[in-house]
Amino acid sequence: MVICADTSFLFSLYGNDGNTPCAVAWMQTCRTALTLSTLNEYELGNALRFAEFRKGIGHGEAALFWAQFEADRASGRLKVQVCNLADVLDEAKRLPSTYSLTGGHHSFDILHVAASLQLKAKQFLTFNVNQKKLAEAEGMQVPL
Repeated sequence: MVICADTSFLFSLYGNDGNTPCAVAWMQTCRTALTLSTLNEYELGNALRFAEFRKGIGHGEAALFWAQFEADRASGRLKVQVCNLADVLDEAKRLPSTYSLTGGHHSFDILHVAASLQLKAKQFLTFNVNQKKLAEAEGMQVPL
């Protein structure tokens, strides 16, 4: 089964915020590697650096947390899959016409759901309540 994650889950897993205990506990019980898109990889790296810039995490922690992400990737706990960006964007264009007027979804939240759909995800991990609604509307289970 393909399980994808949003950057909100990944930041909690690696960046140490209020949802970190939940993210860590979920990963400890997960027996399947998380499948991530290159969009996740890009956004997580930037989110960690931005958090350090804003002093949300300590000096040098962005690099430390990124190294932990890379170690999990190397161990096989995370699989980063390349998605065809044109296909992801086509999927992403469909989603707002169906959901944004009633759900008010942000562009990157839509892109992550669209990429997960392209990767054939059955589950989607997010701490973003609004994004959870979008993923569930598209048929993915959101266990958190």
